[in-house]
Amino acid sequence: MKNRTSMSPLKRKEFLKIRVYSFVVLAVLLIVISLLAPYLAPNNPNTTNSAIMNIAPSAEYPCGTDRLGRCVCSRVIMGAQTSILSAIGLVAVSFLIGSVFGMLCGYYGGAIDNIIMRLADVLLAFPQMVLAIAVAGILGGGLLNALIALGITAWTLYARLARSHTMSIKNEPFIAAAKLSGCSDFTILFRHILPNIVGSLLVNATTQIGTTMIGIAGLSFLGLGVIPPNAEWGSMINEARSYIQLAPWTVLAPAIAMVVTIMIFNYLGDSVRDLADVSGVI
Repeated sequence: MKNRTSMSPLKRKEFLKIRVYSFVVLAVLLIVISLLAPYLAPNNPNTTNSAIMNIAPSAEYPCGTDRLGRCVCSRVIMGAQTSILSAIGLVAVSFLIGSVFGMLCGYYGGAIDNIIMRLADVLLAFPQMVLAIAVAGILGGGLLNALIALGITAWTLYARLARSHTMSIKNEPFIAAAKLSGCSDFTILFRHILPNIVGSLLVNATTQIGTTMIGIAGLSFLGLGVIPPNAEWGSMINEARSYIQLAPWTVLAPAIAMVVTIMIFNYLGDSVRDLADVSGVI
């Protein structure tokens, strides 16, 4: 079997396209499951029943029940809605804010560049998770507070990338021609510069979805994210870890769901990045 590194550029590009399409299908399937979670859950995820506490997986309860008699499978499915949609939403907001800030810094420079970039430097001086834990601890528990805590530093990646690309493009002849034709700064930024840099920004956004999911699950595991009884994979693992030997399925089900989901989005991000690299996007 030939090594992929020995493939011709055309064959490698086709291979990467197939790989990207495969992971796109899997990612879309996960998103659809998240959106339809209330209808796909076999039981009410928050209904407790002391008569069926910690029962093993069965036909009625495919992933068993937890210490409160709740259906683990239903909670895993509902947790997908919280984990996946929240991560995608946070990445989208960080992408928009960071890209706009970065383009403004790269295009205008001067004071606005110094202020925003120095703020980014200060935020990047601290490990993201440590800063997120500190901010979430101050704000208190809750999904929104966890997203705010993670989002405080998430935008800096896109801001730096957008700034560097904007600085390299703003002196191109087509930008000078746009200025001579009377285009406003807004038009130049969003009709001429943004289309030329959005590809590399989207590639990086794709790779950040899995990382963001880990951050949300980590805060929830520490009790700084989603508040029980709301279902979220990190909080489910935290609730069940004290009786893992008695009912291991209560930990394994959300853990496997989280690992598989993060792997799919990480492989999607890596595949998109490789394809973009081969295609000359980045």
